[in-house]
Amino acid sequence: MSQIFHRSTNTLSRATIFGAVFVVAALTWVGYAIQGSPYVTYAGVRKPQPVPFSHQHHVSGLGIDCRYCHTSVETSSFAGIPPTKTCMNCHSQIWTNAQLLEPVRASYRSGESLEWTRINELPDFVYFNHSIHVTKGVGCNTCHGPVDRMPLMYQQESLQMEWCLGCHRAPEKNLRPRDQVFNMRYQQPTGANPVAFEGQTYTDQIALGSALVEKYNVRSVKDITSCSTCHR
Repeated sequence: MSQIFHRSTNTLSRATIFGAVFVVAALTWVGYAIQGSPYVTYAGVRKPQPVPFSHQHHVSGLGIDCRYCHTSVETSSFAGIPPTKTCMNCHSQIWTNAQLLEPVRASYRSGESLEWTRINELPDFVYFNHSIHVTKGVGCNTCHGPVDRMPLMYQQESLQMEWCLGCHRAPEKNLRPRDQVFNMRYQQPTGANPVAFEGQTYTDQIALGSALVEKYNVRSVKDITSCSTCHR
């Protein structure tokens, strides 16, 4: 019986199968890249606000502590957005006629809150508690980045689950003494930059972090990587 298909058909079939595998792999890689890109995560994106508030000016320039505006960060799950009265504590005395601050003055006169656009926003199905992280020694800039150098606030990290789990799997890599949590210029210990904690001097972050894990009673990795920790 004569051959129906040409011998090259076998080669073409193999090439098609292997090509399909590579196409699927390429599409998977593209999907993963898009999922982690600023287009989806909004990392690095500066969102419009009713007033162009500069953390760089207020924190680095004026030395205002995070807790002056974010009053509930140590005791609540939510860091808190300051009421207009907090702004007017200063701006009733300085920059009183600046056109830039008219929305603030209008809000104070009317009693209607300014509608700030939230920058670091997690999905509704994710539970996050600021006070727990502060109590365990997680610094502000560990998650929020160099806020004191941001003329306009933006989200530093992706805030995706893999990023959270990276810290929960090895918390000792990021912890610091509680009295340094709000220090935006804190540096992890090195030989050239030792950090003192409870009478001991540390030159290695893992050694310091391990001591903090024990001192601050950080839950085991198994517990803090459990689904129910963040999804309740």
